[in-house]
Amino acid sequence: MGLDYEATNPLRSPCILCDTCDGYACLLNAKADAQTCCVDRALQYKNLTLLTNARVDRLLTSPSGQEITAVEAIVEGKPERFTGDIVVVSCSAINSAALLLNSANSQHPQGLANASGQVGRNLMKHNVAKLFAIAPNTPNPTVFQKTLAVNDFYLGSPQDPHPLGHIHLMGKHKWQMMRPDFPNWMPRSLLEYLANHSIDWWMQSEDLPDSNNRVTTDAQGKIKVSYQPNNLQGHRLLKQRFKQVLRQIGFPIVLETPIPLKVVNHQAGTCRFGADPTTSVLDLNCRAHDLDNLYVVDSSFFPSISAVNPTLTIVANALCVADHLKQRLGVTNLDSLERSYSESR
Repeated sequence: MGLDYEATNPLRSPCILCDTCDGYACLLNAKADAQTCCVDRALQYKNLTLLTNARVDRLLTSPSGQEITAVEAIVEGKPERFTGDIVVVSCSAINSAALLLNSANSQHPQGLANASGQVGRNLMKHNVAKLFAIAPNTPNPTVFQKTLAVNDFYLGSPQDPHPLGHIHLMGKHKWQMMRPDFPNWMPRSLLEYLANHSIDWWMQSEDLPDSNNRVTTDAQGKIKVSYQPNNLQGHRLLKQRFKQVLRQIGFPIVLETPIPLKVVNHQAGTCRFGADPTTSVLDLNCRAHDLDNLYVVDSSFFPSISAVNPTLTIVANALCVADHLKQRLGVTNLDSLERSYSESR
């Protein structure tokens, strides 16, 4: 869970071991999340500015259409324009594709970086489900539950030779978090009972890239997501196998909650990278094939998604792209920047 907690000296720990950890924002900055570990620290550099209440609407190109010359945005309700030698897009797979499509011009009539026609296509988001394993006579007092993953069925099993997927514990649900997962008629007392007696599991299987699963935009720039699930047999078998295991170890009630399309926290694809510009949007450094100074570094670049959380792959790729950009910009030594950062702390 990435807690900033010192067991040997709890008085020095930002974390107070409260019971509203996973699924809630931390008011004490005691989680190792992106803002605490990356954004807040990066903002200590004088050459970085973070704008909030801002929305980028369009990227502008030179008359030749070979490079980005400006970024059009609305900041605090007012139009602004930004320029730079390199433009890096990282808006998540759906919104990055939408931005490129909404930036179409006479040189790029299908949208920026879209000579291949692949921008917005091959959207993936995993086949996912929640399982609540209920032990009717045994309360679950666990607070920090998100500590275990099961990959025994990841590559299949003796009964099922094909890959099935990944399972991990969720943070311990409170009854309020369960409310969207169950019918509205279910009373609070029953939700509280389920929350007090459940062990909460998240299951996910790979969905395959399909060019018909895609992001498009209309004339007003509104986003449309077209998605048809695929590779469902393995996901169904994974749920079946794990329900059997849970019942065998003492959980007679296993409640399943499907995850709707609107939950796209594992979205990927839409700007796949590759060596062939006719079948991919980005090159292997995540630079657009069609524009010299445009990069996309979120999960858009994925050609496939596997069956595990994509975050660490996104981070690893972003670090690789950063190294590439340092070389491109001729930055050979960051020691002085690192020293000034350490001194500022």
